[in-house]
Amino acid sequence: MEEAVVDRAAYADGAAFVEGRFVPIGEARVPILDWGFLRSDATYDVAHVWRGSFFRVEDHLDRFERGMARLHMSLPYGREQMREILTECVRLSGLRDAYVEVVCTRGVPPPGSRDPRECENSLFAFAVPFVWIADPEKQERGLGATISRVQRIQPEAVDPTVKNYHWLDLTVGLYEAYERGGDTVILTDGEGNVVEGPGFNVFVVKGGEVFTPDLGVLEGITRKTIFELAAGEEITLQARKVPAGEVREADEVFITSTAGGIIPVTAVDGRRVGDGAPGPLTRRVRDAYWELHRDPRFATPVDYG
Repeated sequence: MEEAVVDRAAYADGAAFVEGRFVPIGEARVPILDWGFLRSDATYDVAHVWRGSFFRVEDHLDRFERGMARLHMSLPYGREQMREILTECVRLSGLRDAYVEVVCTRGVPPPGSRDPRECENSLFAFAVPFVWIADPEKQERGLGATISRVQRIQPEAVDPTVKNYHWLDLTVGLYEAYERGGDTVILTDGEGNVVEGPGFNVFVVKGGEVFTPDLGVLEGITRKTIFELAAGEEITLQARKVPAGEVREADEVFITSTAGGIIPVTAVDGRRVGDGAPGPLTRRVRDAYWELHRDPRFATPVDYG
């Protein structure tokens, strides 16, 4: 019994699945020669557990499997096995609110090889305490976003619908935002349209209608949920090009992410959005989103044993 208690305590900060075994998060390592580390040659997905249940875990695994297929990756684990690995990471940690990531890397090539077909792809997974893009206190007042001069990697170069670690453009944009007094950044394409930010999609409200970029973005699971909620709430929502000027002149702006749900943006480039407080449509959609976490169609309880 004492040994079990000690083991459970070792996983209190999180649990990981590395090279076929479960380890405390502080012991998780990626081989230095893995191309996932050396070349960012990897795809991944992030689900969350809220109050003891996964939210839309099958949607996340669907996207993860599509990403692997697009990158010519495969693993010796089926869907059920991957779900069990994620669940075991959560169970070991005991976390009721968790950020849960699954990763497929290209793997380590044979000595001297530069041929990705010769790599054996690797699976990694971990669960850590829930990660917020903005904590609940910041969400109440809303974020200040900066529309960056940095352009997002073009979709013709790197497919944004395949979740990836190509974040240098986002990181450079974040530093620009911090220098200009912003909390976060929204990147643009080569035509002056906004696309996405570091880990989130962007939504703009004008005249009671909602718009979100349709190209150059990750098709987020929270973004998908907003489309479904809008249809049920009879809210007009359209995916199309969104010029940066429309964001600056919007009635409301919000961002969506697995790491926090629906988050209000109350200032853009230092100018107040609307009256400078989270808007009514944003609050309405945010409340509906968190209510869905009670819906058995989307919530998968974790058996903590």
